Amino acid sequence: MSHEFARAERIGAEMRRLLAVLVHDELRDPRIGMVTIHEVRVSRDLAHAKVFYTCLDDAKVTESGRILRQSAGFLRRRLGQLMKVRTIPELDFTFDRSVAEGNRLSALIDRAVAQDRARHDEAD
Repeated sequence: MSHEFARAERIGAEMRRLLAVLVHDELRDPRIGMVTIHEVRVSRDLAHAKVFYTCLDDAKVTESGRILRQSAGFLRRRLGQLMKVRTIPELDFTFDRSVAEGNRLSALIDRAVAQDRARHDEAD
C-alpha cells in the first residue's frame, strides 16, 4: 500500500469520527434527521473528501443532504481546528444507499423464508 493511500485512509477515518461528533453535537438545525456518517473517502491528493451518510428517517434524506451540503464550510472549518493536517479536503456529502438497500434485501429474504416456512408447515 502506498504511503499516500495510507495517509488518505488515516485522514478519512479521523474525519469520519470527528464529523460524526460535529454533525450530532454542533449542527443545531432541527430539520436535519438522525444522520450517521458511515465513511469518508479522501482523494490521494487530499483535496477532496466524499462523505457517505445515512439518515434514519427516509422522509428527511433530501433535506438532511441539503443541510449537510450547506454546512460543509462550517464543518470544514471545525475540522481544521480539530485536526493536525495542513489542509482540510473539500467535503462532498453523498447519501449512502447501500445501507438502505441492504435493509430492503434483508427484509425480502426474511419474508421469503417466512413464506417458505408457512408453506412447509401447511404441507405437514
